Amino acid sequence: MRNYNNVILPAALSLLAAGAWAQQYPVKPVRFVLPFGAPGGAPDIVARLIAPKLTETWGQQVVVEPRVGAGGTIGSEVVANASPDGYTILLTSPSHAINVTLYSKLPYDTVNDFIPVTQLVEVPNILVIHPSLPARTVPQLIALAKAKPGSLNYGSAGSGSSQHLAGELFKKMAGVSMVHIPYKGGGGVVVDLIAGQVQLTFGSSTSLPYV
Repeated sequence: MRNYNNVILPAALSLLAAGAWAQQYPVKPVRFVLPFGAPGGAPDIVARLIAPKLTETWGQQVVVEPRVGAGGTIGSEVVANASPDGYTILLTSPSHAINVTLYSKLPYDTVNDFIPVTQLVEVPNILVIHPSLPARTVPQLIALAKAKPGSLNYGSAGSGSSQHLAGELFKKMAGVSMVHIPYKGGGGVVVDLIAGQVQLTFGSSTSLPYV
């Protein structure tokens, strides 16, 4: 991962498919499986923008199917076990590669059970805080976190997500202690951040309309 001003990190959502493409493709509906498919999150928005266009172009229905949980491994397992015919596509995030370092055993082979197709989009992660926090700059936030170790919390799209790793990298670089609160997707983080249930997030650009 590269960084933007030390606190904004990109999350590249990769499109992977199980199986090779047939010559006359597609001849039946295609499934877009979302392992991080919480409503309002970046993967959900991307999938629902692309699916109608592919349906129009291909002449076959592209169905968005959220299969969230376990850090994205549930949806990935669904695709790994699907028929290798190109009709089950995994729209995933860097967590697909990260999970192999977080779990002692996965129900699939990260490398051999998938065929990479393309990097689909690049979504920056942005540090945003609730207005109630007495900090308006990164140095002020660091000073606040150092003055009250462990009192601040940050939400992420889930354990092992790019938002989670961005938060942990920030903690390490700044030498501060904050509590990580994992969600099942980025949409829930934004809602709770606005409500003040969490204090900050290294969330996706879906936070921008509320800044």
